[in-house]
Amino acid sequence: MTEFLTAAFYKFAELADFQDLRTPLLAECEAHRVVGNILLAQEGVNGTIAGPAPGVRAVLAWLRADSRLANLEHKEGWAEKQPFYRMKVRLKREIVTMGRPDISPTKQAGHYVKPEDWNALLADPSVVLVDTRNDYEVAIGSFRGALNPHTSSFTELPDWVEKASAPGAPLAGKPKVAMFCTGGIRCEKSTALLKAQGFDEVYHLEGGILKYLETVPESESLWQGQCFVFDERVSVGHELKPGDYSLCRSCRYPLSEHDRASPLFERGVSCAHCHGSRSEAELQALRERERQMTLAEARQQTHLGARLASHHKAPAEASDAAVQPAAATASLPVFYSFRRCPYAMRARLALAASGQGVELREVVLRHKPAEMLAASPKGTVPVLVQPSGQVLEQSLDIMRWALAQNDAHNWLSPSLGTLAQMEQLITEVDGPFKHHLDRYKYPQRYTNEVGACSLAQFAGQHRTAAAELLLALLEPRLAATPYLFGADAALADMAIAPFVRQFAHVEPEWFAAQPWPHLALWLQQWETSELLAAVMHKLPAWQPGTPGVRFPAR
Repeated sequence: MTEFLTAAFYKFAELADFQDLRTPLLAECEAHRVVGNILLAQEGVNGTIAGPAPGVRAVLAWLRADSRLANLEHKEGWAEKQPFYRMKVRLKREIVTMGRPDISPTKQAGHYVKPEDWNALLADPSVVLVDTRNDYEVAIGSFRGALNPHTSSFTELPDWVEKASAPGAPLAGKPKVAMFCTGGIRCEKSTALLKAQGFDEVYHLEGGILKYLETVPESESLWQGQCFVFDERVSVGHELKPGDYSLCRSCRYPLSEHDRASPLFERGVSCAHCHGSRSEAELQALRERERQMTLAEARQQTHLGARLASHHKAPAEASDAAVQPAAATASLPVFYSFRRCPYAMRARLALAASGQGVELREVVLRHKPAEMLAASPKGTVPVLVQPSGQVLEQSLDIMRWALAQNDAHNWLSPSLGTLAQMEQLITEVDGPFKHHLDRYKYPQRYTNEVGACSLAQFAGQHRTAAAELLLALLEPRLAATPYLFGADAALADMAIAPFVRQFAHVEPEWFAAQPWPHLALWLQQWETSELLAAVMHKLPAWQPGTPGVRFPAR
C-alpha cells in the first residue's frame, strides 16, 4: 500500500522578498508531486505538505537552501491516503494571523522547551498552562490542567490575555506561563505577545503538540485525547498515527464516532453542532455536493484541485488546448461570456471551482450573437442556457447553480458567518459600490448626471464614495480574518473581488497609495491565484455555426 509522507513546518524569519518566492516554490512542489498548503509572509513561512517521501524531502531541502531558513524544522507523519487535494502557495500578511503586526517572534519570544523536558516543566505547581488553540481543537484533546481561552480564532487571543491578566484572573501577578499549540507557531507568537506585555517567565513547547506526540512515549505522555490537524487526516495521536475523527463538511467541526452516531448527523450535510442553522436551499446544495463527491469517488475521478492544476497553462497553450470537437460540447450547457466583464468573471470562477463543464462562447459586446439575444433579450453577459432550455441570466444564479453541482472548496459554507450574510454583503457591493464604480470608471456615460462640475470632478466624487464603501465594508473584515468570512476564500470573496479589481485598475498608482493594506493584500492574493489564471485565458470570439470552447478544459 502506498504511503504518503506528511511534513508540517514553520519558521519565523525576515523575508522581505517573500512575494518573489511563491512561483519557484510552487514549481518545486509540482515538480516533485507534492501537494498541501504553504503560506509566505514577510515574517516567515508556514506549511504542511504531503507526497512521495523523496519529493517532500526535496521541497524541504529547497527551502533550507535559503540561508534565512537553514534551520527550518519539521514534523513528519505518514498517511495511507493523500491528505491534500492540490498544492497552494499563498502570500499572506502573517503566517499565523493574530492581527498584531507589532508582535515579532524573531525579536521577542518565550523560552523554548523541548518535548522531552515538557513534563518536568508542567510538574512545577507555579506554572500556568495555556492552550493557545481554538475551542474546537481543544475539544478533542489537550494537556491535563491546561487553560482553554475559548477562542474561535487566533485573533481573539490578545483580548483573552488582556482579560486574563486583570486582578484575580489566572494570569494576574505575572506567574510562570507555559503555552502550547499544534505545531509551535501559534504559541511562539503568543509568548512574544506576553513578553511584549511584561511577562518575564514565558515558555512554549518547541515543535508543538505534534513534536511532543512524535517524541514522548505514550506511557510517559501527559497528553489526553487526540490532536486536531488541518488536513484530511483531521486528527492524530501518539507517534502521529491518524486518529478516528472526521470533519462535518457543513460546519468543519471535528466529529468523533459518537458524534457521527447522532440522529442529527447527515454525512456531508449537517451534524449536532450545526443542525438547524441552514436553510432548506443550503441543505439541498450540500446534499447535491455530497452526491457528486460520492460519484466521483466511486468513479475514481481526480479531485477538482488536481484538475485545476493540470489545466493551468500559459494562455496561448490553453486557448488552443481548450477547444474541443463539437461532440465534446454538444450535450453541455451553453455559456455566453466576455473575458473582462466582472459579472462573467465571477461566474467562470464558480464554474471552474466546481468542475462543471460548459460550452463557453466568448462574446464581442458590440456584436452580440443572435443566439444569445434569443435566449436572453437583456443582451448582457453572462448567460447560461441549459440543454433543457432553462436560462440563467444572473451571475450569482450561475454561481449558485455551479456550486450546487460540486462545492468542493466549501464556498457556500464559510468558516465564519452564513450564506445569507455573504449574499447580503454581495448585494451591498453589487448595489451602492457598483453604482459609484461605474460613474468613476465611465463618467462620459453619465453626462446627464454631471451637472455643473467637470467630468473629472464627477469621477472624483464617485471615486471617493466608492473608496469609503470599501473602507466600511471590506477593510475591517480583512483586518480581522484573511478572507471576508473567515480563514478560507468563499462565495463572497469570489463574487466581490472582480469588482474591486476593476476599481483598482482605473488608477493603479492612486489605489496602491490608499490606507487599506488588508484589502490590497487580499486583492493581490486573488489576482495571483491559479484559479483566476485558469479563467482568464484570452479566446477568439465565438462564430455562429462553430463549436464553442469546453470550459473548464479537461
